[in-house]
Amino acid sequence: MYALTRFWQSTIGKKIVMAVTGIVGILFVLGHMSGNFLMFKGQGAMHDYALLLRTSMPLLWAVRLGLLAAVALHALAAYQLTMQSRAARPQGYAVKNPQVTTLAAKTIRWGGVLLLVFIVFHILHMTLGTVHPQFTHLDPYNNLRLGLASPLVAGFYLLAMAALGLHLYHGGWAVLRTLGVARPSSSPLKRRVALLLAIIVAGGFAIIPLATLAGMFPEAPALVEGAADSHTAAAETH
Repeated sequence: MYALTRFWQSTIGKKIVMAVTGIVGILFVLGHMSGNFLMFKGQGAMHDYALLLRTSMPLLWAVRLGLLAAVALHALAAYQLTMQSRAARPQGYAVKNPQVTTLAAKTIRWGGVLLLVFIVFHILHMTLGTVHPQFTHLDPYNNLRLGLASPLVAGFYLLAMAALGLHLYHGGWAVLRTLGVARPSSSPLKRRVALLLAIIVAGGFAIIPLATLAGMFPEAPALVEGAADSHTAAAETH
């Protein structure tokens, strides 16, 4: 326990925790993004996906709790590192931008705060349905279609995805450096893997609200839970 506490209290320990929890987050968003693409296959595919998650509740809750712990540790480590940095250098550099930097690096903290706000809103919006205009359990197709029909809500999702892309661009590169996968380079702005990851994830998530606003998802009757389960069972017998 002492060794673990000492590890957490060290700067490198916090950076390693951020790197590992960042990898957990990356794996989750890639899986979540692939699930969202089922929107293009229609209401039935999305319902089957939701039903599969429902029948795997112990595993689903283990993933949820693990992800929640990862997000909490990631945010806490980031906050404490920021406070340590400010305490070590209460005054800024005399010369602005003393080293090579990027927009992603400059906005990493505010982008992280925006993502935390978005995560809370997204859970209330699409998981619990408490701020959704017409939420129906086990009908993620209509929940997404109706929930993103508002340009204001869709715009907030797109803004959050832009922040996620910037976060992944800087964070993905930082993970490789922290874990020793990438060595110091004479061209620090050449971050091909991080750039590709950021484009794939941010672009992939942005497709859904953009497609919704473009009217690419046709209207479908709301699925009643009992009727939906009967429909799925009937489909499986044919």
